[in-house]
Amino acid sequence: MAENLISAQVPDWSRERIERFWEPGKKMIRAVRRYQTWRGRGPLGRVVARYWVLNHWFWSLLCQSELHLTTEIGGGLRLTHPTGIIVHPEARIGVNCMIFHQVTLAGPVVLGGHVDVGAGAKLIGPLTVGDHAVIGANAVVTRDVPAGATVAGVPAKVISGPD
Repeated sequence: MAENLISAQVPDWSRERIERFWEPGKKMIRAVRRYQTWRGRGPLGRVVARYWVLNHWFWSLLCQSELHLTTEIGGGLRLTHPTGIIVHPEARIGVNCMIFHQVTLAGPVVLGGHVDVGAGAKLIGPLTVGDHAVIGANAVVTRDVPAGATVAGVPAKVISGPD
């Protein structure tokens, strides 16, 4: 029931707030957001953007993850365990999504709002995942996922929610 209270349209920025020193997922997201803010803002912007490129490189190396600096990310993204996450540069991540470790978004995958992607899942695009969908751990998704559906398996099939 609490899951339904999370919005698929309005970002919850508190999900990205850094509260402790050791929060590599949040720091990697912060580096992406700051880079996107500063790039193209003249000479000072280029210098500051380069700093955030180095910061992003450090956290990506530490997490052994690839979250490209140009990826379109909605607010409220949670990378609970950011190890081994690979996100294609053309992927788009909606608001309030949660991505667990070892997830791969291959190709132009579009995640709707409040999508939870379980550990080890592989989404091979092009495909679209609807709002409030859940992707099970180790699922291999090769087709669009309807809003509100839960998918699991290899290949992934709808196991609950809309067919």
